[in-house]
Amino acid sequence: MASINGFNLHERLAADTLSLGRSRLCELRLMNDSTWPWVILVPMRAGIGEIYQLDEADQQRLLWESSELSRGMMVLFAGDKMNVAALGNMVPQLHLHHIVRFEGDPAWPAPVWGKQAPVAYDDAGLARVREQLAPVAAKLQS
Repeated sequence: MASINGFNLHERLAADTLSLGRSRLCELRLMNDSTWPWVILVPMRAGIGEIYQLDEADQQRLLWESSELSRGMMVLFAGDKMNVAALGNMVPQLHLHHIVRFEGDPAWPAPVWGKQAPVAYDDAGLARVREQLAPVAAKLQS
């Protein structure tokens, strides 16, 4: 993956996710698990592991992008709850998970991590979710 001002996507994120493009601040990545609508924002800043390490303008932009992504995903997928998390225990690079949750989903009400093996997207499912998310991704570029 090409470097952008010293930023390189962590290899674990690259392996577990699929590109949805870029916003003004972030790489937009779709978790390759069709069980849940699950998008990750990765600020394209080198050496950043925590939100507080971003400058103030980037912090504000990240909050705006996260809020717009959350709103758009909840509208598109009609979820019961939006989970947003920046854990970083396995991947030290700052990234924010956005997961639409549904009452009765395979992990409800617990966190999604470790509940089941990922169910990779097939070609049709991937094309469908990319098409659904395209307007949200486009808004994040503004």
